[in-house]
Amino acid sequence: MAAKKVTAAQLRKLDRQLVDLLNERAAAAIANGELAEARGESAADQTASGVADPAVLKYATENNDGPLTATAIQAIFRELLSGIRSANQPIRAAYLGPAYTYSHLAAIARFGQSAELVPVATIASVFDEVEQGHAQFGVVPIENSTDGRVADSLECLARLSAVANGNGSGESGATHVQICGEVPLRIHHCLLGRGARSEIRRVCSKPQALSQCRNWLAAHLPGVKLEPASSSAEAASLAAAEPDTAAIGAEQAAVNNGLSILARNIEDNAENVTRFAVIGANAAERSGRDKTALVFEAPHEPGSLADAMAIFKRHRLNLTWIESFPIPSARGRYLFFLEFQGHPAELRVKRAIASLQKKSLRLSLLGSYAESEVVG
Repeated sequence: MAAKKVTAAQLRKLDRQLVDLLNERAAAAIANGELAEARGESAADQTASGVADPAVLKYATENNDGPLTATAIQAIFRELLSGIRSANQPIRAAYLGPAYTYSHLAAIARFGQSAELVPVATIASVFDEVEQGHAQFGVVPIENSTDGRVADSLECLARLSAVANGNGSGESGATHVQICGEVPLRIHHCLLGRGARSEIRRVCSKPQALSQCRNWLAAHLPGVKLEPASSSAEAASLAAAEPDTAAIGAEQAAVNNGLSILARNIEDNAENVTRFAVIGANAAERSGRDKTALVFEAPHEPGSLADAMAIFKRHRLNLTWIESFPIPSARGRYLFFLEFQGHPAELRVKRAIASLQKKSLRLSLLGSYAESEVVG
């Protein structure tokens, strides 16, 4: 049923009530945080588990009767939680820049825009920022549903594994880094430009974005030159400078660069999702719906990997991710990254990890974290 028309004075009254309610909600959350500290929980533990709390977002959307969409409600509550966290304890999170890339959007989805979100030039730099204590968190891509693994992130996780096992050396004062969250972000590519689509002679973006839109580009822009860029943000800058150049990127990149959206959702796979890992120095709290990631090296002999995989079947643990990765400077040797549903506090998980440890040349836990719904 349509709402009745109201006067400007009545709208202002509603706005004042909203502000009062938002501050009341913030004060209650901060008070609860103080009570949590009194129970012995650290501020870091609260931060690790409480940023953009999925339970709060789910409750808000389930109790939404419109006309605002579920996406709009989630965005409003995400920023509310971000503001509360920043008022209680400022958050600094590093991500693979520049701004308005998908890594930036993943960082916003996790921490909100009230946090200090810091762009850095490489994935390795994200890890360095957290290791050296310059940022509490980092956001890095680890896999895409179309293009598979992100090698740079796995290489950094492999380096952490080597340090943890005494096969490498960390710098003095470095912090142990672990995965403490995940952000599965739905990737919607847009064609961005200044002029009409008929004027486009060149399309720029990251190689992965060009690959994920190749069928659409072949059907709608045949013969147009495809040119890789270092990031979707750089591609948007090129499109802003040259009318015959278009970029593939997020809708937000169009707003930031003054571009028009020439076509939306041009990705070939409608279920195109990139999963980002949230890394930090503190473990996430057990949520009851957790996943655990680890990395191990199996002996280079027949049946060793099969024996390792049988452990998870025997303990009824569902694997959600498995990836092999060549060990740098060790030809013929591989690390295996695994993720499974469960938490190390559970007895069957403890037993499975202990069994795998016995069959491995080395093993490192990468972290446990709450399983997250796809956002975006």
